[in-house]
Amino acid sequence: MPRRRGCLPPLVCTLAALSLPLLLAAEPRAKSCSEVRRLYAAKGFSQSEAPSHEISGDHLKVCSQAYTCCSQEMEEKYSQQSKHDFRNAVVELSNHLQTMFSSRYKKFDEFFKELLENAEKSLNDMFVRTYGRLYMQNSELFKDLFVELKRYYVGGNVNLEEMLNEFWARLLERMFRLVNPQYHFTDEYLECVSKYTEQLKPFGDVPRKLKLQVTRAFVAARTFAQGLAVARDVISKVSAVNPTPQGTRALLKMMYCPYCRGLVSVKPCYNYCFNVMRGCLANQGDLDTEWNTFMDSMLLVAERLEGPFNIESVMDPIDVKISDAIMNMQENSMQVSQKVFQGCGQPKTLAQGRTARSVSESGFSARFRPYNPEERPTTAAGTSLDRLVTDVKEKLKQAKKFWSSLPGNICNDEKMSVGTVNENECWNGSAKSRYDFAVTGNGLASQVNNPEVEVDITKPDMVIRRQIMALRVMTNKLKNAYSGNDVDFIDISEESSGEESGSGCEFQQCSPEFEFNATEVTGNSNKSDKKANTSAATSSGLSQAALFLSILFLAMQRQWR
Repeated sequence: MPRRRGCLPPLVCTLAALSLPLLLAAEPRAKSCSEVRRLYAAKGFSQSEAPSHEISGDHLKVCSQAYTCCSQEMEEKYSQQSKHDFRNAVVELSNHLQTMFSSRYKKFDEFFKELLENAEKSLNDMFVRTYGRLYMQNSELFKDLFVELKRYYVGGNVNLEEMLNEFWARLLERMFRLVNPQYHFTDEYLECVSKYTEQLKPFGDVPRKLKLQVTRAFVAARTFAQGLAVARDVISKVSAVNPTPQGTRALLKMMYCPYCRGLVSVKPCYNYCFNVMRGCLANQGDLDTEWNTFMDSMLLVAERLEGPFNIESVMDPIDVKISDAIMNMQENSMQVSQKVFQGCGQPKTLAQGRTARSVSESGFSARFRPYNPEERPTTAAGTSLDRLVTDVKEKLKQAKKFWSSLPGNICNDEKMSVGTVNENECWNGSAKSRYDFAVTGNGLASQVNNPEVEVDITKPDMVIRRQIMALRVMTNKLKNAYSGNDVDFIDISEESSGEESGSGCEFQQCSPEFEFNATEVTGNSNKSDKKANTSAATSSGLSQAALFLSILFLAMQRQWR
């Protein structure tokens, strides 16, 4: 029987009829993107840029190119949003710590300055009441003492030992005139008198003890305040993170690529987030070692402030101590005068009728009552040093390991909460599944094996390197202050902070070579101090010599001009 034209064999027709429903079932149905569109609009973006149903992802550069709910515009805006979210997370966590250091610095600074003001006022009031006109005639001597102490605290170039030696020498000159009113003393003679200050000890042991106490207390106080300011500035500069292009790709992939797959409620796996954050914060991780050492040094100086270097216990009774020294000079005036006359020669007697009034006639015989430490009130800034130190010590302990903990803290943040409950139900960078890579270590060098962020470990962030140097320099100063050794300092006002340095100085100035000053606080005489200073200057080596030559060159330049 002839086959009819156009008719397929019966077997083929049967198979086609049976396969048609299967083919229709295999044809993919476009999923709705309504939830993705809603969340996209909630970020402030135009909903018209988001497709209503899944489309081909050929246009995507970072996210999967399979069927997607993201247009090209969406991927680009999500990329910017991921950078914004990351920066905000770092700043938010850093701001709390920065605010703490800033507020404690202001409190300590206010306290120290007010303490000096109170001590000066107390001395002035008591000396006016006790010594009357004689004090008023010589008040500039005491005013100058407090001017220099204040100048030292705010970072002035003041050698405390030399300044205090000068104060006692000038006081001896004034007192020597008062206890020997029958003689005429030339300036040259009084200069000779001042040379006997250390040898004769006219003021007893007060100058030596006070010099030791004041120097140690002031070194510790201003170093600690400076440390708080440096911590504040380091955090400010380092928390302003700008992710690299590779870091931005990793952030986008982790934070918003699951949206493009419609997985809007799936959070990143914890270890996955950890790797991305450690890659993006690789340079910040390198701060941790120096930061922790710095915190330990701050805690050591804080202990000194509570104990033997307590500036409050030194400054509150300073008027009593100086008065005791003056009384001691008056009581030993005859012996002191005789020894001076032997060394400097017999002075000329004043003509009759021109004899100055003696000390006893002038009211210098009064003595203050003994100082009782238990009577010390809550003084400066409405608090006491002990309260301030107790508070800040807890904060310093909490601040340790901040930079190594930062990646984990970001991943644990509520806004970036990750899939820690079920490790198989989290976003691993490509799907909703388990994350199998190990977590990389902290710091730049460890990122060579980071599976999520491509990091160039040969190019460290220079801003962060400067902050590491600033912390190192400050740590050395704190260690010296803990030992009672003076160091050169910069202005500690907020306005003086440099653009790229946590210590408020330019990077070139922040080298460790210029840390040591010539003032080592000991109880020895000037002669032994000078030997110690000479030894310190010699041990500083070529770096000190280079610094000296630079200063000499600048001085010669000024002369040439």
